[in-house]
Amino acid sequence: QVHIVESGGGLVQPGGSLRVSCAVSGFTFESYYMAWYRQAPGKEREVVARISSAGGMTNLADSVKGRFTISRDNAKNTVYLQMNSLKPEDTAVYYCNTPRRSLPWGQGTQVTVSS
Repeated sequence: QVHIVESGGGLVQPGGSLRVSCAVSGFTFESYYMAWYRQAPGKEREVVARISSAGGMTNLADSVKGRFTISRDNAKNTVYLQMNSLKPEDTAVYYCNTPRRSLPWGQGTQVTVSS
């Protein structure tokens, strides 16, 4: 049974940094591309970053390019999102899944950017 646990969110001031993590179990993690998504209140869930199975290729949404970095540790079945220069518009619940959204969603981790 697949289980996803996102963690690391919190309250941060504009311009600050956070690293969120996503641990996946019950899944051949190392064989799949992974992605980070976010959902702000009243908005649809959107993809913000993707990473290839071995971690050699990444893709970021224009809104976060140059500020966010996605990485993964296949030995730990974990994908990370390092977020720098955070803006209030980055406030959302952050989730991970495959790019095809093929796994059951975790509970997400809340990131709030506010002074």
